Amino acid sequence: MRAEAREQHADACELPLGGREALAQLGHLVRGDAAAGAQNGAQAALDPKLLALEREGEGVAARERVLDNGTRGRLGPVRQVEQRPNLGENRWQAIVHSRSIIDPRVGRGMGRQAYLARFTGPFVAVLAAVLALAAPARAADPSLGARLSRALAVPHVDPARTGAVAIDLRTGAVVYERNASLSLVPASNQKLPLAYAALSLLGPGYRFSTEVVGTGTLVGGVWHGDLWLRGFGDPTLGPSDLDGLAIEVASRGIRHVDGAVIADESWFDAVRTGPGWKPTFYLRESPPLSALVVDRGLYRGHTPARPALAAGSLFRQALQARGVEVARRTRTGVLSGTGLPLARDVSEPLRKVVRFMCRESDNFTAELLLKQLGALYGSRGSTAAGARVVHEALAEAGVPLAGVRVADGSGLSRLDRLTATAVVALLQAAASGEVRDAFLGSLAVAGVDGTLENRLRTRPARGRVIAKTGTTRLASALSGFVRDRYAFAVLQNGSPVSTYWTRIAQDRFAAALAAAG
Repeated sequence: MRAEAREQHADACELPLGGREALAQLGHLVRGDAAAGAQNGAQAALDPKLLALEREGEGVAARERVLDNGTRGRLGPVRQVEQRPNLGENRWQAIVHSRSIIDPRVGRGMGRQAYLARFTGPFVAVLAAVLALAAPARAADPSLGARLSRALAVPHVDPARTGAVAIDLRTGAVVYERNASLSLVPASNQKLPLAYAALSLLGPGYRFSTEVVGTGTLVGGVWHGDLWLRGFGDPTLGPSDLDGLAIEVASRGIRHVDGAVIADESWFDAVRTGPGWKPTFYLRESPPLSALVVDRGLYRGHTPARPALAAGSLFRQALQARGVEVARRTRTGVLSGTGLPLARDVSEPLRKVVRFMCRESDNFTAELLLKQLGALYGSRGSTAAGARVVHEALAEAGVPLAGVRVADGSGLSRLDRLTATAVVALLQAAASGEVRDAFLGSLAVAGVDGTLENRLRTRPARGRVIAKTGTTRLASALSGFVRDRYAFAVLQNGSPVSTYWTRIAQDRFAAALAAAG
């Protein structure tokens, strides 16, 4: 067989550290807002097909397998809980180990199960009928719209750059709208389309995979050849998983490898960041992107620029700890032929990965998941290919795409665009489809967990609002549900935007809906 590999020392000093451096239409909401449309004429061409987001000349080696939905390939150590990467230096940045990526802490009478149990069946039919009308029904309580408008009236936030929609889920009535079709930077609300597309296409039970493949022969206890560590995009891969893989290799009677550990990350391209990211987002908001990353790229207390090489080095150490000596130094390469499968690790189900990604707003997980969609359903394992897959999933769900642009998965990109209309339509599609439980379970509960743990902590909003937050220098957003009564989206932009005042406005908006519901 033939293998192409590049020699590279695995010592820490030779792992260079990187620099620190996106249903049917909602009646008149899509057709309306003429003033907003005129204001945003410069944003007219937002079709991602017209954007050259794919870097030229970034080749991806041929991939030899498609990941499947399998049960855990081994009964190894527990999975690793990822850290919340963008909340500054505080106690939440510690890495915790648990079988569940996020342990639910919702009390009785609160959260998703208590307040969305009736969100199904008849509502969907009523909503579809209402949305088919040229002029959707208005809310029965005219004062609610006024209260919501007052909620958004805060200083240092431009009303002309605020988009908001609230829908009565029981009747389909639009209870509030402002600049509903305005194309805005969504910040981490961009994770909502990604979550929906991934759960719909891959399924809540999908599992990521990592493999060890041997090329050579086993004579006695000596493996004459190399061991290939092949990554397929698992964002949760940790040292304990490498240990489990090493145990499997050792269980085959291998005690010495006269070749090397070769790390293969060719399932994805080699681009380490997303398009439209500020240089400081690299490492600060996400470690380098790769199909083979262990422990979120950490290696001996640092984050090297070549995560696959670091992963291979860590696996070599895991093998040695299990009595398997490897003669040659770790290097990276692309397995271009066949080999003998020696070990396989599978992740927790996708519903848990998405739950962590959305509740904790984890950018790294989002970006790897987007590339995974590109690898499995697009042309290659790239951000641009995954973005096209998400765009197509939204179109198939009937989400109005005027003013929508998918540039990345996390929302770090300044090129991402969503409208309040599109977000609410997406929420409706997700909550009424087969991915309902997994999607709703991914949203943070107000005053209880995730990025809403310290927001909306008092009644009537506490425990009754589940939503996705979003915050960057240019954008702030809050979108989700109030019990089984309302779906809402608030997107606010600025140059920069005031995080303090936008959150006050969003929290007052959600609290007003909770009080009315």
